[in-house]
Amino acid sequence: MPKILIIEDEAAIRRVLIKILTEENEAYEVKEAEDGLQGINLIKKEDFDLVLCDIKMPKMDGVEVLAAVKKIKPEIPMVMISGHGDLDTAVNTMRLGAFDYISKPPDLNRLLNTVRIALDRKELVIENALLKKKVSKNYEMVGASEAISQVKEMIEKVAPTEARVFITGPNGTGKELVAHWIHQKSERSKGPMIEVNCAAIPSELIESELFGHVKGAFTSAIKERAGKFEAANAGTIFLDEIGDMSLSAQAKVLRALQENKVQRVGSDKDIKVDVRVIAATNKDLKKEISEGNFREDLYHRLAVILINVPALNERRDDIPLLITYFAKKIAEEHGTSQKSFTSKAIKLLQEYDWTGNIRELRNVIERLIILGGSEVSEKDVKLFASK
Repeated sequence: MPKILIIEDEAAIRRVLIKILTEENEAYEVKEAEDGLQGINLIKKEDFDLVLCDIKMPKMDGVEVLAAVKKIKPEIPMVMISGHGDLDTAVNTMRLGAFDYISKPPDLNRLLNTVRIALDRKELVIENALLKKKVSKNYEMVGASEAISQVKEMIEKVAPTEARVFITGPNGTGKELVAHWIHQKSERSKGPMIEVNCAAIPSELIESELFGHVKGAFTSAIKERAGKFEAANAGTIFLDEIGDMSLSAQAKVLRALQENKVQRVGSDKDIKVDVRVIAATNKDLKKEISEGNFREDLYHRLAVILINVPALNERRDDIPLLITYFAKKIAEEHGTSQKSFTSKAIKLLQEYDWTGNIRELRNVIERLIILGGSEVSEKDVKLFASK
């Protein structure tokens, strides 16, 4: 149940806000504080999903409360409550990190809509924070071959720019890893990195996933929801396997790129977005274009910079480094000591035809570590690394 805190010195306004939130939506738990200091103390002690805060209050005004909350629990969205004379201040608080502001007396529909959207955004902020924690550990780029060095060099040149990037390469080569590297080395690294696997989302839901929807837009749309483009605002959106996206969704993505605006499914209201787009595919998009499955104008919008990730068979010199890297990582995951590989075992693995690329190599290394001897030998490779 979402937990909301109201910080407001006027008892009458608190009663109105509590009545709107509790009577219109029984799923909200609402607490109140009569001044900023009391509100800050409650936030320190309890977990809240949203704070509604007045601007003009005794002891501590709303701007000071906003600054304090951003230091204590920055993930909590703050909606400021403004009187007519506080409007300029309310607008300024958004520059300081407030989610939105509502005017006194509060309009029922405006308040409920703002609360719903703010609560959705909080969930996305938490998801983004968890993702960022994983990035540094899970997205290392291992290798020193000429083929992978060229990819790294391209990333260094492209990342600091705002250019859209199109990543190509077979399945399992690490296209997702390249996208995360570009984001982490860009000026947008402090913003969110939102990943969308276009192939994993049913075609009838892809537009809702990307652009969000309003309540009642379709049968299962029981509440308003922000889309991935909104979630990626001020950051990067990675459209993986974009070759599997429906033509209808492609048209909307094209509009978003052209106008920096999106519309939620079921709404005609434009929402401005500031997003860098990175796309990837394992398909031959020129062939898809000729067969009418992919829009040529969208391709040219996306493919400002092309990065091709080489297959593992094109970078066999990196296999010894990758074996050591995966052996260490797998030992950490299993809580065991790291196993070594004999030189003959490594040489044999370098000779394999890695049709599944890095992903397949990783699986084989894990299998050899589990089933092989204390030191993985050539014999172990022949027995357990069968293709």
